[in-house]
Amino acid sequence: LKASLTEAADVSAEHPVVISDFIEGAMEIEFDGVCKDGEIIGCAIHEHIEQAGVHSGDATLVLPPQKITSYQMHRVRDAAKKIAKRLNLTGPCNIQFVAKDTDVMCIECNVRASRSFPFVSKTMGVDFIEAATRAIVGEDTSDMNLPTLETRDRPSNYVGVKAPMFSFTRLRGADPVLGVEMASTGEVACFGATKEEAFLKALLSTGFPMPEKNILLSVQGSLMKEVTHSAWKLHEMGYTIYATKTTAEGLEANGVPCQVLGYPTEYEQNKKDGIPNCIDYIKDEKIDLVINIPTYESKRLKDNFEMRRTSVDYGVPLLTNLNLVTEFANAAEKFKAGELVGLKPDSLFDHYTHEAEGDAWTSPTEFH
Repeated sequence: LKASLTEAADVSAEHPVVISDFIEGAMEIEFDGVCKDGEIIGCAIHEHIEQAGVHSGDATLVLPPQKITSYQMHRVRDAAKKIAKRLNLTGPCNIQFVAKDTDVMCIECNVRASRSFPFVSKTMGVDFIEAATRAIVGEDTSDMNLPTLETRDRPSNYVGVKAPMFSFTRLRGADPVLGVEMASTGEVACFGATKEEAFLKALLSTGFPMPEKNILLSVQGSLMKEVTHSAWKLHEMGYTIYATKTTAEGLEANGVPCQVLGYPTEYEQNKKDGIPNCIDYIKDEKIDLVINIPTYESKRLKDNFEMRRTSVDYGVPLLTNLNLVTEFANAAEKFKAGELVGLKPDSLFDHYTHEAEGDAWTSPTEFH
């Protein structure tokens, strides 16, 4: 805190510094709703895979939520109902909550449509924007079959996942890591029979190729206990695990086999010690996936940045969030076991090429 305030004072001593309270280990929950005269007439509640702290525009969304407890859902519904009534809302709204243990707190309420409105409309099978527009102009919405606060089983036979897309390859020198500022420039959404299937479909649709053999891990030491479970799971699937020195020591102490690669900034020392450098392995296409997870405790800032940036520049898939790594390992395990279907994505033009004309539209008035 002292270092941050000193730096801020050096930049400008005339302007105040905003300090935000950050809650570690919390889940973020979003509520998308349509209101009329302070009453909620349609809504969808979805969860983020990433913990709170990642901008909602960069987060991976899951609908229906898979981890939210019934108590947390009750708290979200109750708070949303009170907010809509107190503000006498008519039209679209987006309310964001952070949940930890028994606390469910409202972060913000946006009296507008959110970027997740198209996703929840597709997943719920009803146009939320049309409903909001009808509410604003005073038209009836009773024929739209909107999901309400009392709806519990929608959708009931599939899961939708929305994943962000980034343009870091076009932004030379930008650090490809998730944070509180939005960095994504697009998104994709996919359906699956399970969360794992929908998640992997969405991830692959962003251009993320499934790793074939070698995975590089470099994570902050404080995360070693948590990342060990995913690392072991990847090892059991047949992946060869490479790790930077400190991460390798942690993995080996926990019984996870791995091979050591040198840090980018210790290139000359690595040559003397006969240790391959991780940057060379990334550039030489010997690594199929880079997992680099820093925290505020990280000291090797330059090493972490070079690993992330090189992976992006050389087209190697990159994961920088522990929750995403856990979800990927779980989905990859089911994929390897043959439990997931429909994971080979087509381009839009390929899809149109083999789509039968009769399948394109079933009704001129059907919502797509």
